[in-house]
Amino acid sequence: MSLRLRTITREEHLAFLRTRPSASHMQVPSWGELKSEWRSESIGWTDASGTVVGVGLVLYRQLPKLKRYLAYLPEGPVIDWFDQDLDDWLRPMLAHLKAQGAFSVKMGPPVVIRRWETTTIKEAISGGQAKRLRDIEPDWHEPRAFELAERLRRAGWLQGEDGGAGFGDVQPRYVFQVPLAGRSLDDIQRGFNQLWRRNIKKAEKSGVEVVQGGYEDLAVFHRLYVVTAERDRFTPRPLAYFQRMWTALAAEDPNRMRLYIAYLDGEPLAATTMLAVGEHVWYSYGASANHKREVKPSNAIQWRMMRDAYALGASVYDLRGISDTLDEDDPLFGLIQFKLGTGGQAAEYLGEWDFPLNKLLHKALDIYMSRR
Repeated sequence: MSLRLRTITREEHLAFLRTRPSASHMQVPSWGELKSEWRSESIGWTDASGTVVGVGLVLYRQLPKLKRYLAYLPEGPVIDWFDQDLDDWLRPMLAHLKAQGAFSVKMGPPVVIRRWETTTIKEAISGGQAKRLRDIEPDWHEPRAFELAERLRRAGWLQGEDGGAGFGDVQPRYVFQVPLAGRSLDDIQRGFNQLWRRNIKKAEKSGVEVVQGGYEDLAVFHRLYVVTAERDRFTPRPLAYFQRMWTALAAEDPNRMRLYIAYLDGEPLAATTMLAVGEHVWYSYGASANHKREVKPSNAIQWRMMRDAYALGASVYDLRGISDTLDEDDPLFGLIQFKLGTGGQAAEYLGEWDFPLNKLLHKALDIYMSRR
């Protein structure tokens, strides 16, 4: 297949995504508007008839004092990754990005390699037979993914180091997802462990009310988010970031971003944001107060989001990143422990890959990033 690549319009980009069941929320045009420190571009592959057959959102980050850029396609591009003529897709992309001044390209193929069911993971933890997800035999794997990885290496792409924890890439290599397709809501809730079901009932009996908020409620979310940042020791994003996110994403699609707040007697105790593209829904940001945690507002808010994702026709509810550690003494173990309660699946993606167009500048960036 002879493919050409060009800059495409927002309308062309969105029209193509509507033909796909799902794509990452980081591959929609509005995501580029959110990242104000990056320049963004929609690119599209066209066949001989001029029809768009693949798209990508590229973020360009300029090097200080140089008109050279890191070109980044987070969780993209959206192409046929298992095409035997993969070079027909990637060669014109690299040529285009080089012409735009890119010295290095980073991409994250949205390809799942392996999946592990909750029961499989729990058995491994209780038996002490594995310290990491990768040590367990998966319940499902994609044999073509390993061939794809080898083809990328042969073409000169370099795989990002994950440091054994799954967080070496910019985006998480391991995520936790709850399948929704072909299931009833009762079936989904039956998949929860006993603690999750008990916590949801406790929130209901305590009078916790989960409501969908609007732009004006982002300030409520942000106050809880700052409390969470202090408790969990991370640097919070400013309120303006979430306001910009809401404005950009909601203008593209009213269901692209939603805000949920859990109240008890009029007091906000937890808040979350949810993102949706096609049949894929993500739990994006979460926040909670330090007090009244015993009424379990976080479980209540997650269950409400899953029900709403189901109503939107989603096939998967994505709880995003986890570490691949199964060591109960590891500080990151809590990430997977909480999410296992939903009865979903851990999934491993192919990870992020770099192509140095200028090896000297690429190496300089590597050194800079390693010292941050």
